Amino acid sequence: MSFTSPAAVIGDDAQALEIATALAAQFQRDSILRDRERRLPLAELELFSQSGLWGISVPKAYGGAGVSNVTLAKVIALIAAADASLGQIPQNHFYALEVLRVNGNLAQQQRLYGEALRGVRFGNALAELGTRTAHDRTTRLSRDGDGYRINGRKFYATGALYAQRIPTSVIDDDGIQQLAFVAADSPGLSVIDDWSGFGQRTTGSGSVVFNSVFVPAEDVVPFQTAFERPTTVGPLAQILHAAIDTGIARAAYDDALVFVRTRTRPWIDSGSDKAVDDPLTLHSFGKLGARLSACEALLDRAGEFLDRAQLDTTADSLAAASIAVAEARAISTEVSLAAGSTLFELAGSQATLAEHGLDRHWRNARVHTLHDPVRWKYHTIGNYYLNDINPPRRGTI
Repeated sequence: MSFTSPAAVIGDDAQALEIATALAAQFQRDSILRDRERRLPLAELELFSQSGLWGISVPKAYGGAGVSNVTLAKVIALIAAADASLGQIPQNHFYALEVLRVNGNLAQQQRLYGEALRGVRFGNALAELGTRTAHDRTTRLSRDGDGYRINGRKFYATGALYAQRIPTSVIDDDGIQQLAFVAADSPGLSVIDDWSGFGQRTTGSGSVVFNSVFVPAEDVVPFQTAFERPTTVGPLAQILHAAIDTGIARAAYDDALVFVRTRTRPWIDSGSDKAVDDPLTLHSFGKLGARLSACEALLDRAGEFLDRAQLDTTADSLAAASIAVAEARAISTEVSLAAGSTLFELAGSQATLAEHGLDRHWRNARVHTLHDPVRWKYHTIGNYYLNDINPPRRGTI
């Protein structure tokens, strides 16, 4: 893998937020067109990864900014508010970096963190269709000399279409799950753009096929063991999903404010020169605004719990972080869906016109929030508080 220019290196949390804010403003400009016409964000992703933001979770000891999880979540929320697909594409990149942090050896960390700091994008090939449960894997990792061969097929491979490396969950000859950081240009590897979801349309979450793909032994990192002991891999994955939903909610809310303020509705005294005085509209905005503020506060709180758990990872600190993240994820699910629906209720039939692009917020929220059933998060939260039972260790909690 080679790159024409190295990515910028971000030094601290404040710089990460400053750059994310500037990029979000730029990404927002054509977000409606990208969604409507399914224009793949190739140029935007190059700018995004070369900005240095894809390396901000690399620890300071390896040359990264080592930003807090509060900041990481805010960065993702800012980008997702501008373009929900662009906000989701790096989610598994940061997930892979967390697996590398807790399970990679020193040589792997030095090399792969170095790639991330140079702007290499890591995609993912984790989930599979047709398995008995969402956690089952059939893609095989078989020994071949000083390396391995991979055979199998993946789906929901968000980011793989745009990646230079594709971290892939595989089952080795002993039945143990590993994570192989596979070069995207490896012979026998095919990335298929067959994602056709009605929301998150440009995430590239389609198929990846492995036909006897060779991977060097040094590119294989233990994966299953990250869930057999206390690690923050699971809640790290989930806080990023919560950030995506929070960004979608913020975008829908802000668009609803602009739309209602600037367009006269028969039942609302509105317009650029008049105040909105319809009591039902004021109530709806007040209720949604309060819930959105709570959602953003819970996201910050979850990041603080996760920061503490990373510094001192025990069964108790991990459980507390997982629950805090689950609370943020549950609320962000509900608020993102409510924001998209309330936008239609307040803006009226004009909001459905394609040129406004307002329908994308609900579609994006509806698709992304299906990632993990929120009902199980409430079950886990209740079990924790009522029965003192820690949440399970997996990537969905």
